[in-house]
Amino acid sequence: MVKAIINIDDHTNRILNIVKAKFGLNDKSEAIEAMAMQYESEILEPQLRPEFIEKMKKLGKDKSVKVGNLKEFRKRYGIK
Repeated sequence: MVKAIINIDDHTNRILNIVKAKFGLNDKSEAIEAMAMQYESEILEPQLRPEFIEKMKKLGKDKSVKVGNLKEFRKRYGIK
């Protein structure tokens, strides 16, 4: 476990208290951990999941489609 002394403003302190109360946490350290886990799952994790990596590998093996120029692209996909 790492210990840290941090400086936060009043607004952030209120947010931590709300998170602490909402999830029934014991202290603000647990609130920070909960927020970090939420951030990780929403922002960081999709690129790191093994399923995502496998999906990208499969897409990389697919045959590419030659589109040509913009006129041909629009014709191929029915875009006017």
